[in-house]
Amino acid sequence: MTKQSSIQRITSRANPLVKRLRQGAVQSNVYRNDGQIWLEGDHLCRAALARKQVVNQAFFAESLWEEQGHLWSGCAPVITLMPDELFSFISGLESPSRMGFMLELSEHKAIDPKAMTVVLDRLQDAGNVGSILRSAGAFGVKQVLSLQGTAALWSPKVLRAGMGSHFGLQLMEGLSESDLDALAVPRIATSSHQGPFLHEWIQNSDGPYPCAWFLGHEGQGLSESLLNSAKYCVRIAQPGGEESLNVAAAAAICLHASASAHLNAHKGSASVSP
Repeated sequence: MTKQSSIQRITSRANPLVKRLRQGAVQSNVYRNDGQIWLEGDHLCRAALARKQVVNQAFFAESLWEEQGHLWSGCAPVITLMPDELFSFISGLESPSRMGFMLELSEHKAIDPKAMTVVLDRLQDAGNVGSILRSAGAFGVKQVLSLQGTAALWSPKVLRAGMGSHFGLQLMEGLSESDLDALAVPRIATSSHQGPFLHEWIQNSDGPYPCAWFLGHEGQGLSESLLNSAKYCVRIAQPGGEESLNVAAAAAICLHASASAHLNAHKGSASVSP
């Protein structure tokens, strides 16, 4: 944390900073204009600090600062206090959390060709995107690449669903399919109707690692060109008879299978005497 913070107060909705914070809390693309990301809530703010993100300014409702100010002193160069009702006006949550950070956007500028990767193709639902980022962080993915038409990765809803996973991943968004030519790892496409079943494929081949998992639009799936570009195509067995899985659930299953196969292969090779 910063050794010393300057303290300031805001009391009016007419303050330009209040307008910017309100936009950041409720609009998905504001951060693209000024490179500033609004985080709201104890969990996200602590996750940002744990990953050593650059916090430009911290904001607290006066009641929370009175209760916990000693815990957050030095968290940012500037700490801004405001009446609880003003923070509630800014907040994008039904139950305002009474604290937030303004961060610098930390988007990576170049694709890592050999990183364990997830590619998102036109996913629309912010909750799905955030959940996939959370699974990616849990199962060892290093890089998430988002194609044009996918929900904004740093939007408030995606941030909340991601639960802090953003700060441990290399993220790039707004990419075109041609940008993916930089990838040098095998591509695995997910499909609801073609290719071997994931559990059988993993058992028979162990699955390549690292690789790039391609996940497509909730209704349309992957574009035909991306599907054709994949080295492998797999589907998930659904003995219950449902037509398809939610894409975030499918992502968690695929990434867990991939990580498990890698860990088992590594464990097996480590147990062999030279």
